[in-house]
Amino acid sequence: MAENEPVYKLTARGLNLHYGPKHALHDINLDVRVNRVTALIGPSGCGKSTFLRTLNRMNDLIDNVRISGEVKVDGEDIYAAGMDTVDLRKRVGMIFQKSNPFPKSIYENVAYGPRIHGLSNKAEMDALVEKSLRQAAIWDEVKDELNKSALALSGGQQQRLCIARALAVGPEVLLMDEPASALDPLATAKIEELIYELKERYTIVIVTHNMQQAARVSDDTAFFYMGRLVEFDATERIFTKPREKQTEDYITGRFG
Repeated sequence: MAENEPVYKLTARGLNLHYGPKHALHDINLDVRVNRVTALIGPSGCGKSTFLRTLNRMNDLIDNVRISGEVKVDGEDIYAAGMDTVDLRKRVGMIFQKSNPFPKSIYENVAYGPRIHGLSNKAEMDALVEKSLRQAAIWDEVKDELNKSALALSGGQQQRLCIARALAVGPEVLLMDEPASALDPLATAKIEELIYELKERYTIVIVTHNMQQAARVSDDTAFFYMGRLVEFDATERIFTKPREKQTEDYITGRFG
């Protein structure tokens, strides 16, 4: 195991989460490989989005949450005392189900994070905004209207802008919570293509309800059911030869 350690970007061990009296995650053990796409699948309410949010401590923002066990990024326990959550969320960015651009210009959306983190040089900022928009595959569509309101963009463009905004602060990991569920098939295809390109530079964990999407974009797949991790394996194996009957029943549409 020791010589394989560097291939894992994120590890969860014995992870439990309670919302008040509700036990939402049960003893989750999962390793996320570096520069790979890991899909989290399962029926609504199974814990996949809750698990995703434990990876950058977004659940800290919810009242009455108790978490035990450990989550590590590059071997560092993110729930240890003294962890800087602002820095953590810079390293582990989040893309939400509903695109949420700020009511500012396209340029200002991307510049927002770097500015908060201290970047003030205009030439450097211009270069970073362009680089982030290029990485999010939206530069060619918006380069002539960077001062236009982000809210005037289409849904698919807004979601790619939100990805650019996350990339601008230099993350190592991107968490995506159903990033294409509100988009039409064409915009969804663009997001999927983008995910495939981004994994060269980033480790990506994506929650999706869409089985075909999980099969298309991910390298590894975790199947959650009722707050438990039922099965985790290479995506191809999960979709062609799952070990657990519950996984097979879900994949083949018998429930969920």
